[in-house]
This record gives sequence, C-alpha cells and structure tokens, in this order.
Amino acid sequence: MTEKTVKAAIGGGRLDVFLSDMLPELTRSAAQKLLQSGGVTKNGAPVKKNYRVEAGDVFLVSLPEPEAAEISAQDIPLDVVYEDDDVIVVNKPRGMVVHPAPGHADGTLVNALMAHCGASLSGIGGVIRPGIVHRIDKDTSGLIIAAKNDFSHLSLSAQLKDHSLAREYEAVVCGRIKEDKGTVDAPIGRHPTDRKRQCVTEKNSRPAVTHYEVVARYNGYTHVRCRLETGRTHQIRVHMAHIGHPVLGDLVYGRKKPEKGLSGQCLHARCLVFTHPRTGGRMELSCPLPDYFTDVLSRLGPME
Repeated sequence: MTEKTVKAAIGGGRLDVFLSDMLPELTRSAAQKLLQSGGVTKNGAPVKKNYRVEAGDVFLVSLPEPEAAEISAQDIPLDVVYEDDDVIVVNKPRGMVVHPAPGHADGTLVNALMAHCGASLSGIGGVIRPGIVHRIDKDTSGLIIAAKNDFSHLSLSAQLKDHSLAREYEAVVCGRIKEDKGTVDAPIGRHPTDRKRQCVTEKNSRPAVTHYEVVARYNGYTHVRCRLETGRTHQIRVHMAHIGHPVLGDLVYGRKKPEKGLSGQCLHARCLVFTHPRTGGRMELSCPLPDYFTDVLSRLGPME
C-alpha cells in the first residue's frame, strides 16, 4: 500500500475529478473505486464519493499495490512505429479493440502488448498491464502510445492532462465545410438515454475542444484534419456531428446507412507529439493514411 497526501488550493469541484487531476496515476473511475472502498480519508475518516472539495482540504489517498492482470498474452502482430525501454507507439489497425471488455475478451491491443512487452509493464491504477494512457475507438485506426513502466506512465498521463501530449487525426466528414478552419468548443457527457453514446450537453459533462482544418473538399464530403485539445470519449465523432458534419461511416453519430463501402467511421490518428519521459526530448511520430482511407478518398470523385 502506497499513501499520498493531497491538499486542495481551491474548492468547489467533485472529489473524484480533483484526485484524478492531482494524481496522474489515477483515472476518474479508479478514484471513484478508491472512494467507495474507503481508500481516501480526511482527518482520519473516509470521505464519501459525493463530497465537494473545499479550499484547504487535505486528503490521504491509499493506493493499492498493483496486482497481476487477468488478461492473457496473445502473440498478435503489431505495427510498431517506435519503441524503447520506456514507451511503445503502435499503429493500431481499424477493427482492433484497445482493451478487453465484455464482448471483446481477447484479440485486443492490450493482449498483444502483454505478449510483446513481456515483464516490462506498468502497474499504474493497481493492475500490472501495458500502460494505456489514451484510447482510440475500435473502428478508428492510427497511433496509440503505451507506457512500459510506472515512471513513463506517470509522465505521459500528466502530459495528457496538461494537453502537452498532442494528437492529430484525419477524417472524411459528410457535407461541404465552407470555412477553411474552425474550433468546436462544446462540453461532452454521456447521452441521457443511451449509455453507449456521448453527446454535447451541459449536464454532467466535461469541457471538450476540437480544432479542425480542411485538407480537401469533394462533392458532398470534406477531408479534414482535427487536433484534440482535450480527450473525451468519441470527441471528434461527437463534435463533427454536432456541427452538422458527421464522420463518414459513423453509424452511431452520423448517417444510419453505410456509404462508400465503409463498415466503420473514416477516422485515422495520424500524428502523435509528446515529451519523452526519460530524455525530455520532444518527439513527433506519424504514420501514413491506411488503405481503407485512401480508397474512400478515391471514391469521392474530383476535388473541388
């Protein structure tokens, strides 16, 4: 058990959000579990999960020792873009789930990384496994970074929270975007009636900002480049749909019938920029557009 003391300089926010902001090794869900189990105390007493932080509050957070993950290592080929003793960056294919979940118990990126990385794994969050710092959707292709040890995981998690870990995507969206560039600044939260979806909402939401610029225009479609300032679930898909330009092939947030031969959204994480946890050097990695993406572009006809 590792204990950490955290003091609040200002108040007013939810405790789980405050703890996840102050401790890079804690996600909001992990903070909520700690609160439910009595792992966070104030003046020696467990703090309730609905507690609102007040200025000057001092919390003692008891972090459990990491346990072995109940995830099998599977020898699945990986397209490794960069790797050293601290981090690994993989070009994830479209159709691969990042982390095991109900309905996807194996064949995921984590299963593959468990086999590829061997004993060099992170234990952040209480479970020994590849340090998945951010995720991309099953049907989104492209770059994803994982930490191979706790030191790197803490550094990358902090970069994700302060927005110095930059992610750039390319997408084909429906409709013709008139302006050359723009920004969608709209909070995202869980959909009130469909728990599997997200939506733009002021209720129980978090700030979300997506910057976009036009790469090329076609008849009825636009090729765009998107840069995430925040990293909410389905952020690009939700934001582009919100402004009336859903991602092509996105049957959840966009048009309800497949188009251009797609079975999922045309969205690719092309570029990743971060500070190397060990060396402190700034790294910029990229990967080419995959075949499915270039095939879609070829079907859109001449550029306008």
